[in-house]
Amino acid sequence: MNKTVIKFGGSNLKRAGDINKIIKVIRSYKKPVIIIVSAFYGITDDLYEILDKAKSRKCKTDLLTKPLFELKEDVLSMHIEEEDARNDILKKVDERIGELERYLLGINCIGEVPDFLIDRVLSYGERLSSLLLTSILQYNGTDCEEVLPEDIKLITDGEYGNATVDFAASEENVRKRLSEDKTYVIPGFYGVSKDGKVTLLGRGGSDYSAASIARCLNAESLDIWKDVDGFLSADPDIVSDPVRLERITYAEAAELAYFGARILHPRTVEPLMDNRIPVKIFNIDNVGDGTNEPQSVVNSDEVIVDGVIKSVTYSDDIALLKLKGPGVGIKPGILSKVTTQLGKEGINIKSVITSQIAINFLLSKDDLQKAFDVTGSLNLPAVSEILPVKDISIIAVVGQGMLEQHGIAARLFNAVAEKGINIEISSLGASQVVTYIIVRKDRRDEAIRVIHNEFFANRNNDKISKEEKIYEC
Repeated sequence: MNKTVIKFGGSNLKRAGDINKIIKVIRSYKKPVIIIVSAFYGITDDLYEILDKAKSRKCKTDLLTKPLFELKEDVLSMHIEEEDARNDILKKVDERIGELERYLLGINCIGEVPDFLIDRVLSYGERLSSLLLTSILQYNGTDCEEVLPEDIKLITDGEYGNATVDFAASEENVRKRLSEDKTYVIPGFYGVSKDGKVTLLGRGGSDYSAASIARCLNAESLDIWKDVDGFLSADPDIVSDPVRLERITYAEAAELAYFGARILHPRTVEPLMDNRIPVKIFNIDNVGDGTNEPQSVVNSDEVIVDGVIKSVTYSDDIALLKLKGPGVGIKPGILSKVTTQLGKEGINIKSVITSQIAINFLLSKDDLQKAFDVTGSLNLPAVSEILPVKDISIIAVVGQGMLEQHGIAARLFNAVAEKGINIEISSLGASQVVTYIIVRKDRRDEAIRVIHNEFFANRNNDKISKEEKIYEC
């Protein structure tokens, strides 16, 4: 039988007592599982702050790690009753935090943080979680073992901060190391380069590491436990009656994650698609006794619902850099020069939309000023104006069958226009499952509500399940 990979994120680890819920989930499977765990909620942010402070030679490293010592004492005192057992575990945890302190001391001495040390230090949030969870599970009678990504040789391309797993180099090693019939606990968020250096898999990358391990094992499924009811048709803080999505495709999930839905990391589905490994989203507050039902399932089945649209999501992490000029569409090489230089400066381009008189770059808002300065320094002869645009939001309208169904775009644009909301820019057709529009940030919520009302006013208020067509791809 293929193994099941389950992942617990920081939202499941906000308080020391949350581990009781995790134990209940693990027992509900009634079989050994592979567990991928994130850092406790807020710990990664604390580690970023620790890195900043460690560069100051006036700061004592033992004071920096005090919150980690307090965390482990709170967790262990709650879950390990026997003093001797608790003290044995405390020694192991203290050793791990001691490793971190030695790295911080090195940073403290040199006054700077090399890339390889940033990745290693930030990995300690997950390392602490995996050690604590393994120790508590063992104490409660679960046959389990903690293994680190370096132990299973989860090999990456070596890029610091945002690495990609090298499956050709990883799969056989991972399968062999995780072959025993026992539960394994693995810290997420990082892998190792071919020369053994810790490389992070991007911020929030524990989902991606879980998916990568599931791919290496050809797992039965990747089960992700959250504190919410799966994918919804819109943010419940904006829309009062969102619909739950029982089934969505890999492409739909990727678009929703990329454009702001916080259920999955945007790269989660990437390793799973070829092997058709489903992602199942569960609510940790609804744990059954071996009969867990997922809130949402992501797989390759193309489900076209009545009305086509499944979800309306958004992101505020967006800015627009406009290059204007009558010769922009005629003069060759402009786009290439700009994208090449932005790439050299480490600026990610989310999307490019062009016309004969303008090139529009969609960027992260934090990169806007730098991109403006870099582009201006190129002295492009055909560009008469470079205009940075901020205080905008991107709204993504997602649904399988969008391009095949007539009138979807018209309904979308009409709904927004009737409320007097101006669309700064739009894109339809770049993907078969998404249309996006950009509006002023102060009109974002209103736009989402009118779009949602247009497509969901008469739908089942609990889940999308009526009048579906399912195509297995």
